[in-house]
Amino acid sequence: MKRVLPAAVALAWSCACLMLLAGCAHAPAAAPEPALAPIEVDRPVAASCVPANMADAPEYPDTDQALKTAPDAAERYQLLYAGRKVRTARVNELEPVIAACRKAGGK
Repeated sequence: MKRVLPAAVALAWSCACLMLLAGCAHAPAAAPEPALAPIEVDRPVAASCVPANMADAPEYPDTDQALKTAPDAAERYQLLYAGRKVRTARVNELEPVIAACRKAGGK
């Protein structure tokens, strides 16, 4: 019986070593990366208050150059009056747009 015990111990040791080596041979699998999914965020997007069909600023007749080259005071007054009419029309066009922008912005 004495011979069986050392053979059993040798067999146990060799099995243990083989198991250890087999365990070290296989690296653990890397954890899969989490899938990235798009999410929606409720955030207001800036939008222009100015309508796309709004005209550019008009040419005002009472420019510095026009007033300097006017032959007399009557011509200058006529240029100033014409400029005032154009400005008044432009203000009347802009005021509703500004009011709508303020209303949309919550101001």
